[in-house]
Amino acid sequence: METRTDGLRMERDSMGEMKVPVGALYGAQTARAVENFPVSGQGIGRELIRALGQIKLCAARVNQQLGKLAPNLSEWIQRAAREVADGQLDAHFPVDVFQTGSGTSSNMNANEVIGNRALQLSGAPLGSRGIHPNDHVNLGQSSNDVFPSAIHLAARTALAERLFPALERLAVALRQKADAFDPIVKTGRTHLQDATPIRLGQEFSGFASQVEHALERLRGASVALEELALGGTAVGTGLNTHPRFGQMMAVELSCLTGLPFRETKNHFEAQSSLDGAVQASATLRTLAVSLIKIGNDLRWLGSGPRLGLGELLIPAVQPGSSIMPGKVNPVMAESLLMVCAQVIGLDAAIALGGLQGNFQLNTMMPLIGHDLLTQIRLLASSTRLFADRFVSGLQADETRIRAQNERSLALVTGLAPLLGYDRAADLAKEAHATGKTIREVARAHNLLPEADLDRLLDPALQVIAK
Repeated sequence: METRTDGLRMERDSMGEMKVPVGALYGAQTARAVENFPVSGQGIGRELIRALGQIKLCAARVNQQLGKLAPNLSEWIQRAAREVADGQLDAHFPVDVFQTGSGTSSNMNANEVIGNRALQLSGAPLGSRGIHPNDHVNLGQSSNDVFPSAIHLAARTALAERLFPALERLAVALRQKADAFDPIVKTGRTHLQDATPIRLGQEFSGFASQVEHALERLRGASVALEELALGGTAVGTGLNTHPRFGQMMAVELSCLTGLPFRETKNHFEAQSSLDGAVQASATLRTLAVSLIKIGNDLRWLGSGPRLGLGELLIPAVQPGSSIMPGKVNPVMAESLLMVCAQVIGLDAAIALGGLQGNFQLNTMMPLIGHDLLTQIRLLASSTRLFADRFVSGLQADETRIRAQNERSLALVTGLAPLLGYDRAADLAKEAHATGKTIREVARAHNLLPEADLDRLLDPALQVIAK
């Protein structure tokens, strides 16, 4: 290795020499990728870097167990890979996410950083290649099985560590409101028009159930992410790796993460497609659709506060206007809705990426991995904030709700069994035209005794408890 006076050193790969900053742990292949892909300024992200570090750590351990890697080399590689997994070396991962479609640039970035850091730890100079990025760090592997495995590893971990707990938190917050609001009877709405009464708690139980169903769907989709392509190497045949490598890697990664990873049953499927990731994204899109419904309903129910529906009092987390004093807006719901729109857009990109599984390799893996992890990260953060800073602070305006109940034209449904549908419809039309309540119109026509009106027009008695 030659160190220059301009702050650069020379590293080499199979194509020749490349200049690399003196302090950089990466080598020539990473430097080439940095030159080739100055596209977005976005790297592959912490989660994928962590997953690559975890894979390289376990690979060094497995290769030593298989007698393929000397114990001293394995130890240095494991120490360096752990630093990568722990986030200590993120500054040395400069490759743009929009790179080679197999993720080879980022896999080699990891191999070079871990190799050079292992050299440092062993006391050898950077770039001396006594711990080789291909021969030792990447032993028994290919970018083509490492990168899809890193996507599955990172996404399954992110679901377990971030999104599942956030959704559980939101479901609990909604259930608590469903219990607290259960005694409150309000006007239901279908087609955006007044409908028969419903308990506010029942309405919130529907929201909670949507989140609980989303959790169930995501747990189902996460099973596919537990399959790892490791052991397939270049095209799925396992060339240049030990036959037990994939199975042993799954065991090691399961022990490392506490999650149930397993070697794929078919390496050709696992490397030529990313259907598991596409399925996970589609399930996240479904969650986003559910959250849009919940967020929109809650901000409409809190609209006003005087000239809207005004059934809910939304928590004031910040001033709502730069010009209108005292205005409070449903900003947490709006933030959630924007996140959901982004998630749906990312799902479209992931679906398009999934289409590029040509022959034995998908060539949009960095895009799919980055966007899937972005979906998970955004949804985890926004649902937690929505639960804590919006749902938990919601209150019901019971006075407003009672007043609206009495004015609802849908209360006439309680009179239909006695008066018939047509006569009841005439009452509703008259009430609407005159601005009177159903009770007032029915009383004016002396249709039923007052006691019967009280009973039949009581919103609470029109609600079937479920």
